[in-house]
Amino acid sequence: MGGDRGSVTVVGVVWLVVFGLLIAGGVQVGGVVVKRHEVEGAADLGALAAAAHLPDGVVVACERARWVVERSGGRLIGCAVSGWEVVVAVEGVVPLFGAVSVRAKAGPAEG
Repeated sequence: MGGDRGSVTVVGVVWLVVFGLLIAGGVQVGGVVVKRHEVEGAADLGALAAAAHLPDGVVVACERARWVVERSGGRLIGCAVSGWEVVVAVEGVVPLFGAVSVRAKAGPAEG
């Protein structure tokens, strides 16, 4: 019985470390989800801005998309125009995980 003294303390510390690691992992995954939503929002706004400026020309439209995306915290990595539709690709950096990228499309409603 004398050899078991303090074993509960060691087990308690191990459990605290495990829970701490689980919480830290959850916070990191939550950060990735939040960043993805931010990048999706930037892509949507960039596509809408580009579509609104299509009458001014493709170059102007894509530059407008870049302007909006950069101010929304993303980086424009692609802008393609087909008729009156615009597709933009946007990337955002997530610490420890790399980058997330999304695409958004804007144009006239089909009907």
